Amino acid sequence: MEPTPGSRTGWTFLTNHARVLVQIARDPGVRVRDIAATCLLTERAVQRIIADLEDGGYLTHTRVGRTNRYQVTAGSPLRHPADAGPTVADLLSLLAAHGPLGDAAPAVTTDIEPNGFRASAV
Repeated sequence: MEPTPGSRTGWTFLTNHARVLVQIARDPGVRVRDIAATCLLTERAVQRIIADLEDGGYLTHTRVGRTNRYQVTAGSPLRHPADAGPTVADLLSLLAAHGPLGDAAPAVTTDIEPNGFRASAV
């Protein structure tokens, strides 16, 4: 990503953790190499991010042969206290509506109830 002339560098609207989570939600069988290429990160950075997401309870994985299959814990609340209320599923559904992060919809279903979203990973 090229900075525009006169712009501050060093920050983005979406964290690398959010970008990786979106890619996994879109394809639970995605390879680390493919996530790295899509998100413009190194494979090692993606591995660290996946470990962070698993440690935080936002993601689990199952070994299937030589590959991993991931499952997003969609009902988890967002991490920052200022973001209390919305869930990971809410974030993923918001990001799914836009193409720059990829063109497939996340593998998350949401059932809207009167008190807000209740979500589960597919």
